[in-house]
Amino acid sequence: MVKKQVKKEQKKQAVAAKKQVMKPAQVMKPAKRKGLFRSGHHAGLGSKVKVKGFGLSVRVKKQKSKDLIIVLDFGSQYTQLIARRIREAKVYSKIVPYTITVDEIKEMQPKGIILSGGPMSVYDQGAPIPQKGLFELGIPVLGICYGMQVISHIFGGKVQGSKEREFGRAELFVDSNLDLFANLPTNMTCWMSHSDEIKVMPKGFMKIAHTLNAEVAAIANRSKKIYGVQFHPEVIHTQRGAQILSNFANSICGCLPRWTMDKFIDNAIRLIKEQVKDGKVVLGLSGGVDSSVAAILLHKAIGNRLYCIFVDNGLLRKDEASKVQKTFKTNFNMNMSTVNAETNFLKRLKGVTDPEEKRKIIGDEFINVFTEKANKIKNVKFLAQGTLYPDVIESISPKGGPSAVIKSHHNVGGLPKSLKMELIEPFRELFKDEVRIIGKHLAMPDTVLNRQPFPGPGLGIRILGEVTRERLEILREADERVVEEIKKAGLYNQVWQSFAVLLPVKTVGVMGDQRTYENVIAIRCVTSIDGMTADWAQIPYEVLGKISNRIINEVKGVNRVVYDISSKPPATIEWE
Repeated sequence: MVKKQVKKEQKKQAVAAKKQVMKPAQVMKPAKRKGLFRSGHHAGLGSKVKVKGFGLSVRVKKQKSKDLIIVLDFGSQYTQLIARRIREAKVYSKIVPYTITVDEIKEMQPKGIILSGGPMSVYDQGAPIPQKGLFELGIPVLGICYGMQVISHIFGGKVQGSKEREFGRAELFVDSNLDLFANLPTNMTCWMSHSDEIKVMPKGFMKIAHTLNAEVAAIANRSKKIYGVQFHPEVIHTQRGAQILSNFANSICGCLPRWTMDKFIDNAIRLIKEQVKDGKVVLGLSGGVDSSVAAILLHKAIGNRLYCIFVDNGLLRKDEASKVQKTFKTNFNMNMSTVNAETNFLKRLKGVTDPEEKRKIIGDEFINVFTEKANKIKNVKFLAQGTLYPDVIESISPKGGPSAVIKSHHNVGGLPKSLKMELIEPFRELFKDEVRIIGKHLAMPDTVLNRQPFPGPGLGIRILGEVTRERLEILREADERVVEEIKKAGLYNQVWQSFAVLLPVKTVGVMGDQRTYENVIAIRCVTSIDGMTADWAQIPYEVLGKISNRIINEVKGVNRVVYDISSKPPATIEWE
């Protein structure tokens, strides 16, 4: 069942997913920002262009019309995903705020512009509206959801609330299969998420698609090369969505597929060497895919001038600390030191139940422990992190745009004043599966690359309520049995994540003819391509039965197991 589910989800993106494309590594310089770590400048190529609203300088080549698509952020949680899909077409993409000026766009010389979706309506007070002049640059424009409504509003169309809202899958009927919908079927499933509709068409535009509930689902002004779609082609739920975006980037904008994996790695190593020179770099190694690949990449660039620090916060999975030390200190022969700080973390988490407060405490204490250890290494000038796109989009409004904050991540924010280092984040705008492909190119073992994502705050956010040693032990044992049975069933590499969650409730049970009143474990298994959207995995009943039976019989303190069948959105993958 899971195999069919995964194949069904990934078939739509199969060709694109095998050809992941990445932009050059970003070696970040410090920039003031509130939080735990400091984000900063893009270390790209060429001269700098200051983009208002971001507080950062973007390096771009002084050349005409380069193969670049810029995505204007209007607050959609899918903004980063749009950029990702464009990269899958081997085209360099960059996210900018909707407040970007026409002069700034001219300086960047993109071949195409995409307007993202957003949570507001164009008729709301304070609704984000871009500069009208961007439509007069002669650069092709594609508006997605709210972006299409912005186009309609600016060109004299009328947008108003629809009688029937559309949220979820809808049947799309293509009325004109030229350019944007070239080589696509006349009807297909798309993903809708809107409560507004175009009542009066904007001047110079024609309808090119509709659904049963939306008379206008896509529009085009072919003379100006301006297009709009009401649905979200960037999510996997839209059939042939990647093809639609590829049609825009490659056919309409004329971008050539030039961004490849080897270019990314070569650029990353070159930029790291240029930035670090003969200096030293310290990195917080967790053993997860992100920091592990970052460590190997940096080690390839600067060798033993990389110093890895592993902080055992007491919130790790069973035997995690020993496995990490064996992998990197023994197998990869890296400079690595381990700090056992379990007592520090549990002391600060005592009595804390709010998930956001737990995340911040764990992040703050990590910095305290890490900083103390890092400061003992002489003459270290740089701090490296394996920060990813999803970390950023769920933590802060990306690059100054209006996207909503979902939750805090311990490795996103600002550097502590006591740690006077420059920040290196080569993967800040990449997705986990992209990082895995980099790891394969760097000859990393599958045992490291195929590890499922594990949150920075660890089991601290998989224990709902207060975190104690006793509750950690219960969750570790339960989680180990979930993973063991998923692996035995051959499902580990087919699901995105599979783990246990300890709930803050107890239930009545009967064991050995005696009444029990014990804890409840929730099992969470999801399928996903990039972690931005996810569906609950249809694990065979037989496997779920084995997991439940083992947990109840082998883990002391648990008498009930439940299975989470929520998708993302509306739920998140982690419970906290």
